[in-house]
Amino acid sequence: MFKHLKDAIKQLAQSAVAIAEKTLGSSTGQLKKKMAIDYVTSKLPVPSFLKSFIAVLLSGFIDDSIEFAVEYMNSLNQKTDGETYE
Repeated sequence: MFKHLKDAIKQLAQSAVAIAEKTLGSSTGQLKKKMAIDYVTSKLPVPSFLKSFIAVLLSGFIDDSIEFAVEYMNSLNQKTDGETYE
């Protein structure tokens, strides 16, 4: 179960970072991170009553996934136009 859940979190993190960047723009790194975490936890593919528990249980993994997604998007943008995400 956790393997499937972790794969879903990685995909959600990429979407969350893109949405946060598009919505909030630059110079709001902490706010974008909070928005991304909230997005991932709200979209977890588990029953609603388990979302809070799973979010706490996997909080470190969610945080790492978001950080990885930010680094990945930064690497893509540096190759194309030099912009970076926070």
